[in-house]
Amino acid sequence: MKDNRVIGRSANRVIGAALVALMCLSASAFAQKSKPTAKPEPARAIVLRGGKLMTISHGTIENGTLVMENGKITAVGAAASVKVPKNARVIDVTGMTVYPGLIDSETHLGLTEISLDTTTNDLEETSDAIMPHMHVYDAFHAESDLIPVTRMNGVTNAIVAPATRDTLPGQDAFVQLAGKSSDEMLLVRDIAMPLNFTGAQRRNESFQTAKFPQTRMGMAAQLRQAFIDAQDYAQKLADYEKKAADWEKEKKGDKPSPPKRDLKLEALLPYLEGKRPVVLAAEEPSDLKVALGLAAEFKLKVILNHVSHSQILLDEIAATRLPVIVGPIYETPKDDERYDSVFKLPAELVRRGVKIAFASYDEHNVRNLPYQAGYAVAYGLSREEAMKAMTLNPAEIWGVADQLGSLDVGKTANVVVADGDPMEVRTDVKRVFIAGHEVPMESRQTRLRDQYSK
Repeated sequence: MKDNRVIGRSANRVIGAALVALMCLSASAFAQKSKPTAKPEPARAIVLRGGKLMTISHGTIENGTLVMENGKITAVGAAASVKVPKNARVIDVTGMTVYPGLIDSETHLGLTEISLDTTTNDLEETSDAIMPHMHVYDAFHAESDLIPVTRMNGVTNAIVAPATRDTLPGQDAFVQLAGKSSDEMLLVRDIAMPLNFTGAQRRNESFQTAKFPQTRMGMAAQLRQAFIDAQDYAQKLADYEKKAADWEKEKKGDKPSPPKRDLKLEALLPYLEGKRPVVLAAEEPSDLKVALGLAAEFKLKVILNHVSHSQILLDEIAATRLPVIVGPIYETPKDDERYDSVFKLPAELVRRGVKIAFASYDEHNVRNLPYQAGYAVAYGLSREEAMKAMTLNPAEIWGVADQLGSLDVGKTANVVVADGDPMEVRTDVKRVFIAGHEVPMESRQTRLRDQYSK
């Protein structure tokens, strides 16, 4: 048997050597950390050269060059007139069509994943028809598998809205379809509030469970009361602020107390003050007239939505000078309508001077947005107006035209490269850039295709 003291001395020597080695490594690591770090090299400019540039704002350049640096478009013009930055990554897009990223003006992206699985649906809160204090940004799921599918067909931005069973279901958000997190993708958190007045919001599922409102006049009465309550709340806030200001000057008597906070009424105030738009959805003429009357009564800033079956009111709609979100264009006409009434609606609105924008009103098929525009072109809308209705028009309607919607210097570099007309189903999108970064042309669908095609 070995002497335990020998074993102990051997163990101590091993432990000591290990400690010395560890100290040396720590000192080395500390020395490395304490060295000044080199500045990261600036990102290389990306140049798209030789393609057909659909600028949207200033015509089409048949043989053009576009330069992207630091997430922005820094040059765009004829190939011979644009200087290529030194060390730039030059991509030859000869024979390709280059255009701004498309904007879908109403989707449910990030709020649902599998329609039949209720645990993946965060679309609406139906406990009350008036829920303006709900925020899409609280539910937006940035990692949704539906987002890569969407951007692979050139859609780079979207309005995300709650579903439509509530009259006031919450507030919309404006998103960019790439980013490290929802915080990065949510460009405008509360951009607008939907006001749904289509009849689908009536609480008349059954006589046993039906709740107010069950009629058009009930919907109107409920909305009117909500707006009046919010105005009263605003007056109480103003009175409190005046009393508080007076008290601060004189410091006499008891300090005034603010009114009890009401999130529902508070959420309505920016809309009643005209600071943000209300997206008023109505389809039938009777619903549209009542809803427009309510909007005028409370001086709401309005963007019209749908108006799919209100062709007899098109002149009245044009007279309001309000923009209109159109779609879904695949909707079946009513029994008393022509077969092409819904297809022709975009062209009829534009002919009357109405600014339009297209929307998919979907989550799984947002990628079909350009084909809606193609249908409208087949029924009288010009190609130029159809492209504007997916790019510059929605950017202007949503107040982001200084950043998006056209190929102009200074705007965010959301750029699409395709091998043909964006509205043709045979066209393939080859590259998509969002904020100047090329996003992978990969989705769950392409991964499944590649897996099973082998």
